[in-house]
Amino acid sequence: RYVAWLAQQRHMPKPEREADGYEALKERARERNAQLSAAGRDIAPLPDVVDQERKGHAAGDFRFFCEAYFPQTFYLDWSPDHLKVVGKIEDAVLRGGLFALAMPRGSGKTSLCERACIWAILYGHRRFVCLIGSDEGHAVNMLDTIKTELESNDLLLEDFPEAVYPVRCLEGIANRCAGQLCDGKRTHIEWTAKEIVLPTIPGSAASGAILKVAGITGRIRGMKHQTAGGESIRPDLVILDDPQTDESARSLSQCATRESILAGAVLGLAGPGRKTSGIMPCTVIRPDDMSDRILDRETHPEWNGERMKMLYRMPKRMDLWHRYAELRAESFRNDGNGDAATEFYREHRAEMDEGAEVAWPERHNPDELSAVQHAM
Repeated sequence: RYVAWLAQQRHMPKPEREADGYEALKERARERNAQLSAAGRDIAPLPDVVDQERKGHAAGDFRFFCEAYFPQTFYLDWSPDHLKVVGKIEDAVLRGGLFALAMPRGSGKTSLCERACIWAILYGHRRFVCLIGSDEGHAVNMLDTIKTELESNDLLLEDFPEAVYPVRCLEGIANRCAGQLCDGKRTHIEWTAKEIVLPTIPGSAASGAILKVAGITGRIRGMKHQTAGGESIRPDLVILDDPQTDESARSLSQCATRESILAGAVLGLAGPGRKTSGIMPCTVIRPDDMSDRILDRETHPEWNGERMKMLYRMPKRMDLWHRYAELRAESFRNDGNGDAATEFYREHRAEMDEGAEVAWPERHNPDELSAVQHAM
């Protein structure tokens, strides 16, 4: 073959010989560059799981998952109300159902919602989670927090390399998603402002799991996702974090609109013939607002509404607390910071705490002596 080729080259004009050699050179360079590019985009092999026992324990225990993988977020002791909420979230994710839970502001509702989303998709408990906020900005902020955990939480990377390592390989550059490979096959990972699709990895419980966010008044109806295999799937878990704002709570029409969306578009997300599983931690801002009505078991029994308080029983010595309030107000009027009131409370704490029943004993600011003082 070589001799025949030489003979052909001798009878070929010089310009044609040079063009033929140049095209062959270009083709070899193209193939070499394609191989180098594929090697640079291929993230295989994936790291091994560091602590299989920890990962297995957290699979069916949401409280342990929060404590084990997010110690910097959940560093205070749980209150009985928190444990009740954690149990409701666990039930909704693992077994289904609708649960509305009223909690005071600052009780960690949003943190629990965000970690519930991560728990649900990493273990494959739910295939498509929809996280809904009071508006789109609120929802996007929650997704940003979840992204930060997947990008920077080393504990998650240790035990969930099949889902988290491909995210780390993006290095914050979303344009790399389309070209990412694992063992020569596309991972189909997606990383946008309003949606996460975890990588498609054989054997991974989180393979292709979807997390999408929206505001309650945004485009919710008919939400679906087309998988890499051509399957069209709908949300099977909805988490609504405080779905009303201070402004909407003051408006009867806005409350009615959001309540209608919740009863129609949100509960119909799973599609015909399927039930939506949902969790709605919320705050009652004023009587008869959206949250107040959803929590009413007579009006909306399907949501299994439950109310939690900051203070379940008031102190007996309200006369001392009135004096405390006067000292505190006087201090602020004189450009103080309320220290005089705190000192008064320190001197009479036993009497002022008598009869009070607080929901979360650890909840108070650094300049306060107790959760009772914080609540009052």
